[in-house]
Amino acid sequence: MKRIAVLTSGGDAPGMNACIRAIVLTAHRNQIEVIGYRHGYNGLLKREYQPLHPGDVVNIIQRGGTILRSARCPEFVSTESAERAAQNLNDMHIDALLIIGGNGSFMGAEHLGRHWDGQIITLPGTIDNDITGTDGTIGYYTAIDTALEAIDKVRDTADAFERIFLIEVMGRHAGFIGLNAAIGSGAEQMLLPELVDDGNAIDLKQIMRHVKVTREKRGMCSYIIVITENLYPGGANALATKLTEEMNVDCKPVILGYIQRGGSPVSMDRILATKLGAYAVEAARDGKHLIMIGEQNHNVVEIPLEQTRSSKKPLDPYLVEIQQDFFDLVKNPV
Repeated sequence: MKRIAVLTSGGDAPGMNACIRAIVLTAHRNQIEVIGYRHGYNGLLKREYQPLHPGDVVNIIQRGGTILRSARCPEFVSTESAERAAQNLNDMHIDALLIIGGNGSFMGAEHLGRHWDGQIITLPGTIDNDITGTDGTIGYYTAIDTALEAIDKVRDTADAFERIFLIEVMGRHAGFIGLNAAIGSGAEQMLLPELVDDGNAIDLKQIMRHVKVTREKRGMCSYIIVITENLYPGGANALATKLTEEMNVDCKPVILGYIQRGGSPVSMDRILATKLGAYAVEAARDGKHLIMIGEQNHNVVEIPLEQTRSSKKPLDPYLVEIQQDFFDLVKNPV
């Protein structure tokens, strides 16, 4: 193996730079050249690339975002696009392509694999942690910490005014950030895709009943509800307005939005990204193809790419249980 390429695709995630750094340094140790494609699959189609040397990745481990930039590429679903990408890779004499991204990026990798004879290895880079086969994804741990920091600050002002706050976090199809943010912040309620029944219908009466009982038992107090994006029509803003009208109390929405994607990656994301990035180069060197490099029980694993989307990744059932039990005021009346 003489030359590999790397790209970052889809939504950016803190730790992507740490992963790029590990790939470049490991490749250099193995005397393998590295080409970085900019703007995800778009750069692959437009031949937008740059050589990456150890000097290019100095002091990027602590930086959020991605030095290669990222983007979504709707046109990559076509056969013509995959064939053009394959030709561009062949023209550059690329032996293996390493793709850092989420589920959409993995679908692109499988699509490319049907039209290119080179090796393809993926790495899970997404704050949503919704990829089957790995305990955590690059960027997930930072997103949780970012959400917790914001909720802690909201709690201070919520306590001062004894207000209800709805905190909207990312994760429209997966509640991993929402669950852990609720657990870590001591939120009184959480509304997650996995816990809402009947086609995303949120039970307003149940929410209001819980607020009422909580305040009857504890007196006037702050009250935090963590909700994932797009779970309620109109989002947290619309739900807060509805609850204010129905309960005749002041309910404020806070949309965390893209701040969850930014910032310096926390230690767990830096270490995970470094471990997976280094291993991906070694897997490519050893001839592996169409796999995802993940982590299970602190061990690096190789997962066939098709298996990463074979089933929906479940939330930790025990965390769900204890979060709900903590605020079950029928079982815990005080």
